[in-house]
Amino acid sequence: MKSSKTKMESLPFEIYMKIFCLLDYQHLAVAQQVSRRWKFVASDDALWSNLFKKRWGGDHAAFYAPMGSKSWKHVYEVQDRCDRIGVGLKIIREGSDYYLVHQGEIQRYLGSRKNQEKVTAHSCHSEFNFNGESSLAEERSSRGILDKILFFIGDLEVASAEAKRSRVI
Repeated sequence: MKSSKTKMESLPFEIYMKIFCLLDYQHLAVAQQVSRRWKFVASDDALWSNLFKKRWGGDHAAFYAPMGSKSWKHVYEVQDRCDRIGVGLKIIREGSDYYLVHQGEIQRYLGSRKNQEKVTAHSCHSEFNFNGESSLAEERSSRGILDKILFFIGDLEVASAEAKRSRVI
């Protein structure tokens, strides 16, 4: 007797597509985490293209159609991020992680507040070069200060966005 997992995994691709076409983008993203097979099917360009067209329309889909190695999933995520945070240069916080975002594209992972605490603790140890200067320790210290400033700006932007949302309601 086959287990339910094996029965589900043996479904034809077309059946998966019919089912996954009924999902919204959040549930489709969750479905990608179930198994390798589901990730493969839920990443299908046709699914994400349809989601994009449903949300933003065919004209936008024609304008934003992916080029090169980009997928419809990537285009959808970028457009969604633009809608949520705007197209300017932003520092966003997702959980304890911070990202630098420009025009909806994540430009750089700035780090995590959890990791920052570990780095700051390690940067207290002095490291000297052959001239007796503590260049590495100074570099880590200044990097730590810059990261704290970026994290602070990210926290301000999140608080500002939350304040705006609460005023609207």
